This record gives sequence, C-alpha cells and structure tokens, in this order.
Amino acid sequence: MHRTLTIPTSGPGLYDFTSEVAVWAKTYAEPEGLLTLFIRHTSASLLIQENADPGVQTDLREYFHRLVPPASDLAMTYLTHTYEGPDDMPAHIKAALLPTSLQIPVIFGRLALGIWQGIYLFEHRDKPHQREVVAMLR
Repeated sequence: MHRTLTIPTSGPGLYDFTSEVAVWAKTYAEPEGLLTLFIRHTSASLLIQENADPGVQTDLREYFHRLVPPASDLAMTYLTHTYEGPDDMPAHIKAALLPTSLQIPVIFGRLALGIWQGIYLFEHRDKPHQREVVAMLR
C-alpha cells in the first residue's frame, strides 16, 4: 500500500504531518507493518522530533541556519551552485546532513511513535513549496 502526500510549506521550518500519516495508516493499512516515508526533493528533509514544545522546532531551524548560512554569508563564498538563489545550495547541504527517509513500525494500525514524537517535513528553502512525500506500508 502506498500514497503520495503533498505538504505545502511557506518557508524554512518544521511542518508536522503526523496526523495525516496516522489517519492513512489506520484506514488503509494492514494491522501491522513497517511504514517508510521518503521525500521526493533535495532541499528538504524528514524528521521525527518532539511535538510538545514548539520551541524545539524554532531552535532546530535556527541551529541549522547558523550551521549552514545562506550563500550570501561571507563564510559561504566558496559555494559554486548559486544560480537558484542564496538559500538553494545551503538547503542541499542541510538535506545531505538530515534524513530524507524514515521508517516507523505500525502496530494494530497505529504508528508506534513515542508520546512526544511527531513526523515533520523540514523545509530548507525560503519560498513556499508543495513538497511530496511518498508513504509506503509493507
């Protein structure tokens, strides 16, 4: 069983799509299996992260912005892939550092996430995008 989810983003940050995946898994999946999520882009990532305190998402966004600043930053003058904007190559670097796929057990039709865990798309580009995530359950 598979499905492609479209997740709209409005700029850098973490976008929680746990409930959409959980509803799909419960409605259409076998009672038990392994869910794989894969993002079909090279400038965004997938994370399982805390869903209780929004400060976690803010801190992660800020940390990765400092770790890999835009190409317009003096520390990034070595970059050669800059024709798509100052946020593009840094977005590729962040996606290379972070997961682009996740696996989550499904038990009795429910995602086996911890109580404080959510599934997030981590957008690394400045402009809005429509990101596609393929979900497959076996």
